[in-house]
Amino acid sequence: MGESLLSSLWLLTKRVCAGAVVGITLSDRIGSVATMHGRSMQPTLNPAEDDPWGYLNADLLFLEKLSLRTYNFSRGDVVVFRSPLEPKMWLVKRLIALQGDWVTVPGTYDILQVPKGHCWVEGDNAEISLDSKSFGPIPLGLMKGKVTHVVWPPSRFGPVASHLPEGRVLSQKAGTRTYP
Repeated sequence: MGESLLSSLWLLTKRVCAGAVVGITLSDRIGSVATMHGRSMQPTLNPAEDDPWGYLNADLLFLEKLSLRTYNFSRGDVVVFRSPLEPKMWLVKRLIALQGDWVTVPGTYDILQVPKGHCWVEGDNAEISLDSKSFGPIPLGLMKGKVTHVVWPPSRFGPVASHLPEGRVLSQKAGTRTYP
């Protein structure tokens, strides 16, 4: 009887370990979920941040990670990336421009070219967002994934729209400089 219990526990341990390896691999390579806190992406994400329920109403997002292998991102996608200023922090912003694009910087007369291997990101709530306007283009290597859906709260379940603000990315250069 003791040997039967030991073999059952050993079988359970092997299955749990195999399941953990598969789960971690799927989470790392295919997709995962992340919680979005803050107001920098309002109204797209966390439209009711001042709600008394607080974190219970924070948006829970699905991150698609297959696009990381080829950096298959499009202008207008909402992305998650590691902060270039605070490496332990993850940020959620909208991808405005890709490498080689010329982008107008809001609030200035600057037109900058995004360097190779970088992108330009901004929050939808421009007044309070810490983004490329503050820290410049970010390396594509900091990307964690593309936000495709809001999965919580249930009232907001659905896809996250990809859209690009008009007039921000230019195809021609005129009186421009490359960002250092």
